[in-house]
Amino acid sequence: MKESVLEVPGARLRHFVRGSGPLLVLIAGGHGDAAVNEALATHLADRYTILTYDRRGLSGSTTDDLGLTPATHADDVSRLLSSLTAEPAHIFGSSLGALIALKLVTGHPEQVDVVVAHEPPATQLLPEPERAVAIQDLLGAEQTFKTEGALPALHRFAKFAGIDPTDCEPDFEARVPGPQQLANLEFFLTHDAPAVRSYVLDLTELKGSPARIVPAAGENSGHIWPHKCARLLAEELGTTYETFPGGHNGYVFRPRAYAERLHEVLND
Repeated sequence: MKESVLEVPGARLRHFVRGSGPLLVLIAGGHGDAAVNEALATHLADRYTILTYDRRGLSGSTTDDLGLTPATHADDVSRLLSSLTAEPAHIFGSSLGALIALKLVTGHPEQVDVVVAHEPPATQLLPEPERAVAIQDLLGAEQTFKTEGALPALHRFAKFAGIDPTDCEPDFEARVPGPQQLANLEFFLTHDAPAVRSYVLDLTELKGSPARIVPAAGENSGHIWPHKCARLLAEELGTTYETFPGGHNGYVFRPRAYAERLHEVLND
């Protein structure tokens, strides 16, 4: 695995490249850095050249710009891709990572071959009153962070996202939160979470994209609204959504099965 740093406008992006084969970018959700995708990348590196990275502001990546949006992050991914290849790449993103991946499709369509967007929190797709509930979930987590701190806010996120650490593979080893993970969480809650709540997908651009867009949802997350967002996105695009092992964080808790399913979908 090769670790590098790319200078981009207003930021330095730490990223990692491993494996061989078609280029596949893994974009984590929430406050996840490159390490969150470590296990998934390991199980895919025999078939793909895997790019993982720390989003600006997280872990080894810096930022001078605190007005972050999925468009900011999509531009970062575009610059990372340009530094590695002139060919369209495969993109996988989950949650916030899915919003970033979908923005990459509309902002830089020539760089994307296929994108798998796992449970994007696109509240615009939800009918009322479900949309209001979803927005209140997000806003409530931000307010909890301001009044009670980062960990209580994370617990609130985990509740409405249906995060179940017991829904995992037998050899899954949870990371023990350290100072860096706490700093990442605080950065996410301060700068990225509000952008997620207000972000609006460009459905017209997505429908006209030359890339193959695959909405995806967890097998065990049918009770949460991000799962419904994936289903409704598929309806908007006139396609079907694909199911993946586990719940909202299946790519973290079930990386072996998730890798096999992702490989299957990418080559469908």
